[in-house]
Amino acid sequence: MSMTALPDSFRERMIAMLGVKEGQTFLNSYAMPRTYGLRINTLKIKPGSPAERDIIQRFGLEGIPWCEEGFYYDEDKRPGKHAYHAAGLYYIQEPSAMSAVELLDPQPGEAVLDLAAAPGGKTTQIAMKLNGKGLLISNEIHPQRAKILAENVERFGVPNAVVTQAAPGELSPRFPLAFDRIMLDAPCSGEGMFRKDPDAITEWSEQSVEFCAARQWDILQDAVAMLKPGGQLAYSTCTFNREENEETIARLLAHYPDMTLLAEKRIWPHRHKGEGHYVALLQRKSEVDEKMGALAASSPAFRAAPDKARPKSKPHGKKRSNGKYTEKNTAAAYEAFTDWAESELPGFGGWLGDRAGEGIPILFGESLYLLPFSTELQLTPDILAGLKIPRAGLHLGDYKKGRFQPAHALAMAIRPADAALTWTLKPDSPELTAYLHGDTLAVPADYRGWCLVTVECGGGSFPLGWGKASGGQLKNHLPKGLRQLSV
Repeated sequence: MSMTALPDSFRERMIAMLGVKEGQTFLNSYAMPRTYGLRINTLKIKPGSPAERDIIQRFGLEGIPWCEEGFYYDEDKRPGKHAYHAAGLYYIQEPSAMSAVELLDPQPGEAVLDLAAAPGGKTTQIAMKLNGKGLLISNEIHPQRAKILAENVERFGVPNAVVTQAAPGELSPRFPLAFDRIMLDAPCSGEGMFRKDPDAITEWSEQSVEFCAARQWDILQDAVAMLKPGGQLAYSTCTFNREENEETIARLLAHYPDMTLLAEKRIWPHRHKGEGHYVALLQRKSEVDEKMGALAASSPAFRAAPDKARPKSKPHGKKRSNGKYTEKNTAAAYEAFTDWAESELPGFGGWLGDRAGEGIPILFGESLYLLPFSTELQLTPDILAGLKIPRAGLHLGDYKKGRFQPAHALAMAIRPADAALTWTLKPDSPELTAYLHGDTLAVPADYRGWCLVTVECGGGSFPLGWGKASGGQLKNHLPKGLRQLSV
């Protein structure tokens, strides 16, 4: 990209901000090739394992200094087109963007909110940190982007994320002082997107910076309202100007005396191998005044979570006016699931305790989910009422006419050892291409019932989706929207 394509006012701003010499070095960086990165999915792959080594060697990966699971790759390697991407073994993410969640550092068991989460890079990174324990609410206001977010959460095999589609102002009254950690990757003027997206250049203006800063302030106030005492908030942007970064944080600190700045970090494209990112980490003081305490106590969500018990003993879904949620229907659906799992997924019980923590069965229409919770935050249908929810936790499957059919999300969240039947495909085989295309496969004649289709990597195997075997044929149950013409 030519530096002359940059707006004059942007160039003048950066020279004023960095000084003539460094400012020019910064502007010259726009003529350099953009950077590409991926992050290994530790929900599926252990660091240092043969599978990780296989992926590193296959794509010629180079480690990213600020993220242990992050790696650079060359554009011509195209890992996003490989079947390993379809298996959720890694997430394609701009390297600089990995810095924000590293600074936030969520811990297993916590309640975490990703307030502007699409397409899912930071959400899937948070999910890795939680390791299946606790509650992650990932929110995106725009319908199509929320759909993409839910698909990425599903592909990554995240068992404890709820995807909501709401304005921040819709969430803050429901969850006052509720979250241990909040990630706000704020909508911004996108100055760090110029190398990868020429449209970002044409959309930039002095007015867009002012507009974004005003919008960020509005969103930040809702984020602070949902941060619990002692909780931490990471605010990040992919832009460089001070108005949307340091000045916005200074305004927040002046307005909220109970908030403290713990750290600020910038990644610059002329100093580091990345497109650029800003992140600030803040913390709310542990003590709360009487007014704040009463606000938290008034929320039905902010209360002790249920005792750690088998989910099947706690079906959720009291009757609502639309008739979709009933305890009786949820109990019947979960019983149908456990009956199915007894023969088709015998490892489910061990997986539930080991991988997914706890969950509460809940029925949304015909779809059965395991609704996650943290130590102190429990979701119920009443709390979720009125919200658009593309994904209410782990989608186990659909309950139709008294029968259970497993969901693709369940296939992506389990381990091959959990399934009664598996069919493993070589990573470069024609059969793998055929499966991802949606074709029927040939299997041994004694294969009958639901079969987990997997792809081999580093001597192990990883789920791609379901098939149903009968008469030597494996009927393809990969969702139509995920099928590929080529890999």
